[in-house]
Amino acid sequence: MLLKTSSAPFLHQETSVSEIMRQVLYALIPGIVVYVYFFGWGIVVNIVLASVTALTCEALMLWLRNRPIRPFLTDNSALVTAWLLAMALPPFVPWWATVLGTAFGLIFAKHLYGGLGYNPFNPAVVGYMVLLISFPLEMTRWPALPSLSGYYPGILDSLSIIFTGQAMGGLTVDALSSATPLDTMKTELAQFYTVAEIQRNPLFSTFAAKGWEWIGGTFFLGGCWLIYKRVITWHIPVAVLGTLFLISGCFFLIDSDLNPSPLFHILTGGSIIGAFFIATDPVSAATSNKGRLFYGVGIGLLIYIIRTWGGYPDGVAFGVLLMNMTVPTIDYYTKPRVFGH
Repeated sequence: MLLKTSSAPFLHQETSVSEIMRQVLYALIPGIVVYVYFFGWGIVVNIVLASVTALTCEALMLWLRNRPIRPFLTDNSALVTAWLLAMALPPFVPWWATVLGTAFGLIFAKHLYGGLGYNPFNPAVVGYMVLLISFPLEMTRWPALPSLSGYYPGILDSLSIIFTGQAMGGLTVDALSSATPLDTMKTELAQFYTVAEIQRNPLFSTFAAKGWEWIGGTFFLGGCWLIYKRVITWHIPVAVLGTLFLISGCFFLIDSDLNPSPLFHILTGGSIIGAFFIATDPVSAATSNKGRLFYGVGIGLLIYIIRTWGGYPDGVAFGVLLMNMTVPTIDYYTKPRVFGH
């Protein structure tokens, strides 16, 4: 038997930015499908709007900066930003809000800092925060579950709602919208209802909230795929979700009448997509494994603090953005020791 031998160096082809971003998009698709099943086609309309806006802004900024357009436009980073922002927005949000948030994130949070690889903040989070603070009413346009409302927004209804503010049958956005489980829980706890009383609302299920637990579970599988493909490491997701689970579990054990269960916090809202897809942004996150753990723990703490005592029902975007500010300090104190020194 002949054995083929070769001499060193044994070089391996590095994974390109385009391939990494493509894997992220692949991992998001199952969650999007489940999202459409529970909340209608508005999310798809938002993704299309955000994608077109992102590619347009990316090409325009590259042209203004005298950079080659095709290589950067095809690296899929703009599409990842667009998809993540679109999935964070309510399916009934007006079209101009999606366009504005995407454009702000790409132009001000990415290209004004030098483009991909230089942005200290996650562009999708920055775009979302601008919309959340500037247009709080529009950011509450979440559809009610079809199993509760008896209405499922199809593609034509979703287009009509997003572009005109009412469904084809004349129903307004207010008539079709509903509070999210996190918003309901926070509001009614402030009115001195107990968690058990609040969870009698048909919006909730045994573990978390109807629909949301399936969406979160599907994004969890997508995140595991990214870890398997070595697009991300386990450190940030485990630190974020582990911290959120532990701190919410402690308060739940202290008083379960006033504090929702850990599973509610994990499976509801943006916890899972934030931990796997947003917090793990390779540019704005910590770089060392030890630093990633500190970074993730900080995000998990901030999510719980803002959900429990803050003015907003969810704290994922705030947690990621605030911890982005700490990354230079985290990297400085957790940088790997040089061998021999």
